[in-house]
Amino acid sequence: MTSLRGHRAAIDAFVAASGGGALHHAWLLAGPSGIGKATFAQAAALRLLAEAMTPDALPPGLDVPDAHPAAKLIAAGSHPDLRVLRRLPKKDKEDELARSITVDQIRSLGPFLGTMPSLSSRRVIVIDAADDLERPGASNALLKSLEEPPAGTVFLLVSHAPGRLLPTIRSRCRLLRFDPLDDADMAAVLTDILPDTEAEERAALVRIGEGAPGRAAGYAGLDLGALDSAVEAIGRDGDPTLARRSALARALAPKTAQPRYEAFLDRVPTIIAGMTALRVGADLRAALDAYDEARKVAAAARSLSLDAQGTVYELTGIVARLAAANTTAP
Repeated sequence: MTSLRGHRAAIDAFVAASGGGALHHAWLLAGPSGIGKATFAQAAALRLLAEAMTPDALPPGLDVPDAHPAAKLIAAGSHPDLRVLRRLPKKDKEDELARSITVDQIRSLGPFLGTMPSLSSRRVIVIDAADDLERPGASNALLKSLEEPPAGTVFLLVSHAPGRLLPTIRSRCRLLRFDPLDDADMAAVLTDILPDTEAEERAALVRIGEGAPGRAAGYAGLDLGALDSAVEAIGRDGDPTLARRSALARALAPKTAQPRYEAFLDRVPTIIAGMTALRVGADLRAALDAYDEARKVAAAARSLSLDAQGTVYELTGIVARLAAANTTAP
């Protein structure tokens, strides 16, 4: 689990509301994917339930000792006053998740909300992520609970893209914004969750993760520093003999390279975006057009399961054109 670091403004706002008797019944935890919103939700849920059990026996902030009864129950997955809703594994493919949090999952909260909390006056529902709610059924079912929540109920809704949620859901939540972590917090989180990673790879992950330790951790072991360098070299120097593009395409085409290929699809648009910084005029327009084109190609590669070798060749071709464009006057 990603350690809870950074996000001081969000933590302080939540703690102040909780301790000041003005705790809202629904919170929308909004920010980019992988920056720690779900980790915050876990910590906040534990703190709320622990506080309700032993209001005068906890340290300041969100911390709860591991020996606290609420912490032990949550660690065991058996706290009776906590529900966490996520996408479930598919029935026929347990290694894949369903597309949505279904209306049946939301309706299953009925008995939970229809009785008194078991261990205190409070219960907590975490939805990770609210963006995954099946529409319109699950979203509308949740809205009913948000409109008339039973006393003592707190909802924590994780959202990577709150603009996609129903406006009526957003309007019933208090918003907490989460921003990308700085490099120091990124390094600390990655040290916690990837203690065996070499310092050089960890530094590369800090750079590649762009403030999102969850995203960076997904890149661990893929040597993305070398992959980025190869793509950046094509963007800087071009590839007139096609040797660099061909080498990358061959390296990323095998099934065994699938995780690295998936990372490549993520990285190319980001690398192109970084190439826009010092460009002006026609060069800048070319880079922005290349960024849009690379995003579309990467998205199509995933949704249509396009040939990996051909996709790598196409994307690196887009990058190579930028080297040629950068040699012309604006």
